[in-house]
Amino acid sequence: MNRTGRRAAHSAPSARWRSRKVQGWLYTAPTAVIVGVLFIAPLVLVVWMSLNRWPLLGQATFNAPDNYLKIGDNPLFIDAILFTLKYTAITTVLLSGVALGLAMLVQDRRPGIGFFRTAFFLPGAVGFAAAGLLFYGMLNNDFGPIDPLLQALHITSEPVKWIGTPNMALFSTITLVLWRFAGFNMLILLTGLQAIPTEVYEAARSDGANRWQIFTKITLPLLRPTLALMLILSVTGSLLAFDQFFVFTNGGPDNSTVSMVMVVYRDAFFRFDLGGAAALSVVLLVALVGLNTLMMRRLR
Repeated sequence: MNRTGRRAAHSAPSARWRSRKVQGWLYTAPTAVIVGVLFIAPLVLVVWMSLNRWPLLGQATFNAPDNYLKIGDNPLFIDAILFTLKYTAITTVLLSGVALGLAMLVQDRRPGIGFFRTAFFLPGAVGFAAAGLLFYGMLNNDFGPIDPLLQALHITSEPVKWIGTPNMALFSTITLVLWRFAGFNMLILLTGLQAIPTEVYEAARSDGANRWQIFTKITLPLLRPTLALMLILSVTGSLLAFDQFFVFTNGGPDNSTVSMVMVVYRDAFFRFDLGGAAALSVVLLVALVGLNTLMMRRLR
């Protein structure tokens, strides 16, 4: 082969490689633009705002690190951290247990099982704000139908203060979250359950394993990646809880159901301290990234 032929042979793969590289950039460009505009740019802006005294109206002035130093002087934020952690722990445990129970209940194919799968998942199609308004209408002490119904059935002798005391407000909010998200988490776990080969269960039964042994030695270990995904979604959603408390309890009674995100919202749009709210957001983001990294390592 002459020199010209060898150059052509070497340049052809190089040209194909460059063509594929250009195609790859073209395929990823829309996603990169969306991520840059909707995530990276706002993140950079929030970090910059956290380093400035940034009123809602007026000129921003650099004051780093004052916004971070005054976080410890905000008693409402400290109380919100404790409440949000408590809410996250209770919600994650109950939601995981209920979702896993529902998933195992509808795991096997039998007549009518599609109806129950749809019924369990249907609340997930309701918007969270709409669900909060629905529960507020049902449990309101003044016009809600639940209290008259319980009294008519002689279950209670007087109206229950569903959102009138801190404990009942927390209980009512957790009930709302379970109703709204149990079906969605059930669908995630159901996908993981159906991915487990049936031959594994048949081999375990032939070896004399009972249901509890099958559940603890086969189902849970093989379901671990799916459980990890569900737990990360549940913990992240609980730590960023806002809609259910803003719409359903409005942080009451007596600020007993104020979440961390609600403090950020109040600092930004009630106290008009955008710099302080941005600093709280950055701290919350760092904590979430660290917690999710730890969870992924532990559950991997």
